[in-house]
Amino acid sequence: MNKQTNPLGSRGDELHNAPERDREKKLVREQAFGAGLPERTHEVPTNAMSVLNRLFGTKEATFWSFQLFGWTGYFLVRMFQAITNEQDPSTVSIQYLAAVIIGVSMTIVLRHVYRIVRDKPLSIVLPVVIVLCAAFGLLFSSLELALAPVLVPGVAPFAGLALFGNAMFEATALFAWSAIYFGYHYYSSLQEQKAQVLKATAMAHQAQLKMLRYQLNPHFLFNTLNAISTLVLDKSEEDANKMLTKLSSFLRYTLVNQPTQRISLDKELYALGLYLDIEKVRFQDRLTVEFDIDEKAKAALVPSLILQPLIENAIKYAVAPSIDGGTVTICAKAVGQRLVLALKDSGPGVDDIHHLVSQSGSGVGIANTRERLAQIYGDDHEFRLENLEPTGFGITIRIPREKAGTRAASNKTPE
Repeated sequence: MNKQTNPLGSRGDELHNAPERDREKKLVREQAFGAGLPERTHEVPTNAMSVLNRLFGTKEATFWSFQLFGWTGYFLVRMFQAITNEQDPSTVSIQYLAAVIIGVSMTIVLRHVYRIVRDKPLSIVLPVVIVLCAAFGLLFSSLELALAPVLVPGVAPFAGLALFGNAMFEATALFAWSAIYFGYHYYSSLQEQKAQVLKATAMAHQAQLKMLRYQLNPHFLFNTLNAISTLVLDKSEEDANKMLTKLSSFLRYTLVNQPTQRISLDKELYALGLYLDIEKVRFQDRLTVEFDIDEKAKAALVPSLILQPLIENAIKYAVAPSIDGGTVTICAKAVGQRLVLALKDSGPGVDDIHHLVSQSGSGVGIANTRERLAQIYGDDHEFRLENLEPTGFGITIRIPREKAGTRAASNKTPE
């Protein structure tokens, strides 16, 4: 273990500017991709996918694709019917093509009517569909059979009720078309509602994370400004100036890194170094910080400033009350596909870990950290509190070990 205050030393300025450089690189990539310049590692879309996108890429394209396939199927069924009735397909095909044109025209009319009633209650939609399909079925049959003698040589003219001889078949076809139309509409509406719910949930999720992070800032600022005020009253202007400088650097860092952002552990340690520099001015030699950081763990992503409130809590309840001060130990290890973060202090511990908030009043940092982890990782994390032997208090966090460029780099919490 190395006893130190800032684990990254002179790398502070470099890491402080890293997020800005990362955003510039990201902007360049987005501009390139937005201009239609795909990465070389991406596969070129296949012809099949291109065809599907043209056929079903929009609602309008989907409608006409269904029209094409549906009425082609209708024509094939009528041709099969003619073959089974021992009719000449080449002769009746003209009649069936005319029937397809009539059907397409009628369904375009139905589409405009259905747009008016499709969002109405089912008690209104269903009767409208039945009545329209029945009426259009009668009209469909009468038009087709009235044209049949004109289009097909040798067919006797139809008169009276004979004109409605195909009404049942045509009405059934229109009803099937209507079922597909409403089925697709309700499916699309359901998908849109799901997207809206997901978006609203993500926005609420993001707002809650920001609230949890920003709730800590006044708590930290109060402690720091109170310490600076004490230094000024004690005529320790030099120490007060140092503390203000460190506070300025730390607050600048918190502005660069958003509450919903995940950063590498290496950068998180840099932020902790800024914070501990502030506390070092306050506690001098009474505060000892030890780091045990696995090199493999430094590239893993962690929520921005996830450890700072826990260290603040440890200093407040393990170091500040003791005349001799105390020691805070920060450990990070990569264990398989998990990142294990451990924070230990040399304080007295707590009597009841399960009622930590009411027992010690230290629940702001710990409770908010626990809630942030739950918001980001769900059940895929562990947050454990324990009293150490012979004395001390420990916090262990286990989260997925994810690196920039993997699924985690895009952040589960949208920005």
